[in-house]
Amino acid sequence: MKRSTLLYFLVSLTLSSALYAAAESAGPDLDELTDTARATANDKASIPPCTVYNELNNGIRDGRIARSAAKTELTRILAAVRQEYYLRGGKDHPVSEWVFPVSGYDLHAIDGGRTHGFVTGGYDFFSGNLHGGHPALDIFIRDRNRDNLDDRTGKPVRVLSMTGGIVVALEKDWEPSGKLRGGKYIWVYEPAGELLVYYAHNDQLLVELGQVVKPGTPLATIGRSGLNAARRRSPTHLHLSVLKVIDGKPLPLDIYPTLRQSIKTVAK
Repeated sequence: MKRSTLLYFLVSLTLSSALYAAAESAGPDLDELTDTARATANDKASIPPCTVYNELNNGIRDGRIARSAAKTELTRILAAVRQEYYLRGGKDHPVSEWVFPVSGYDLHAIDGGRTHGFVTGGYDFFSGNLHGGHPALDIFIRDRNRDNLDDRTGKPVRVLSMTGGIVVALEKDWEPSGKLRGGKYIWVYEPAGELLVYYAHNDQLLVELGQVVKPGTPLATIGRSGLNAARRRSPTHLHLSVLKVIDGKPLPLDIYPTLRQSIKTVAK
C-alpha cells in the first residue's frame, strides 16, 4: 500500500462506524444514507483486527505512516486485537508456562557477554526497518555449513511461541535482493502482559495471520532470511525481541533474566 492508501484504510475504519451511527439516529428521511453507511461500516467491520494491524505494521516498517498517526492507531487496533483474542478462546499464560523459543536448545545458545547482545540505545519501534540498537537476544543453532539444518540431526530447527498470544503480523515474501532486515518474521501479541514478541530470520513460516497460539506452538523453522542474516559470515540464529506496550509505545524488554529463571526447554 502507498502511504496515502494506508492512511485512508486506517482512518476509514473509524469514520465508517461513526457515519453509520449518525445515520441510524437521523430517522427515516436519511434512509439512503443509512443504507450506504451500514454497508460501509459492515464492510470495514468485516476486516479482521490482525489484518488491520499487519497493514499498520507494514506502514511503520516501511516508513509510510507518520509517527503520531502510527501511535494512535497502534493503541486502537491492539484494543480490537485483544478483544478478538479472548473472543476466540485465547487464555492468559503465566510466565511459568512459557517455553524456550528454540526447540531442543537452551540458554547456552544465546549470545554471550555482559548484555547477551541486548542493546536498546538508538532503538525506536516507530522508525521501522531503519531503527538502531539491537533490543533482542540472538539464539544460535549448530549449523556450520549454513544450510538451515541442525548439524546433529540434519533436520530443521523449530521456532516455538515463547508465550501465548495471537499472530498480528508476518512476512512470507522476503527475497535475498531485498533490504528487509528481519527477513521472514512473525509478530505475536500477548495481551496479558501487553507484549509484542518478534521472531525474525525464519525459513519456513508455520502459522497464519490471526492464529491464536500458546506456549510451545511451532511458529517457524530457523533460517537465514534478512539483510544481514543471509550473509555468509552470519551464524544461523533466531532474532528474538520482546516489546512492552506502555502508553501506546512499544519499549524493549530484556527477558534474559526471565529465560534464565522460568523458561522450560522443549525437546525436538
